[in-house]
Amino acid sequence: MQIILMDQVEHLGKVGDVVKVKDGYARNYLLPRQLAVTATQANIKRIEKEKAKRVALYEEQKKQAQAKADALSKVSLTVTVEVNDQEKLYGAVSETEILKAFEAEGQAIDKKALVVEKPIEELGIFEIGVKLHPEVIAKIRLWVTKQTSK
Repeated sequence: MQIILMDQVEHLGKVGDVVKVKDGYARNYLLPRQLAVTATQANIKRIEKEKAKRVALYEEQKKQAQAKADALSKVSLTVTVEVNDQEKLYGAVSETEILKAFEAEGQAIDKKALVVEKPIEELGIFEIGVKLHPEVIAKIRLWVTKQTSK
C-alpha cells in the first residue's frame, strides 16, 4: 500500500514522504495513529500544500528539543548502589534507578527516551542519552557510586 507520511516514522521516512508499506502495517498502525494517509492524487496535492507547515513545525520542535538538550547536558546524575567486598555491583543499574535520579534533579523523563548503550555493571562515570527528538539526543553524565555502610 502506498502511503504519505504525516509525521516522522523511525526507519520509514520523514513528513511528506510517499512510501510503500505492507497493508497490515498501514491499516493497523500508521493510519489509526494518524502517522500517514493513503496516497491518492487528492491527498498528494493536499499534503504538498501542508508540507511546508509540517516541516516548519518539525524544525521548531527540533529547536526546542536542542535547547532542552543543552540544558540537560549540564545535569550530572548520581546513583548510589550497594557493592560487595570486591567493589562489584550486585546487579546492573536499572533504568528505574536512573529515572529516580532524574526526578531528584527535578527533571521528568520518559522511560522510552532513555538511551543506555550497554548495562552499567560497575562503579564509575558513564554517559547516557535522552532522546528528546528523532534527531536530538542529550548526553548526560551519570556517576555510579557505592553506598556507604550505615
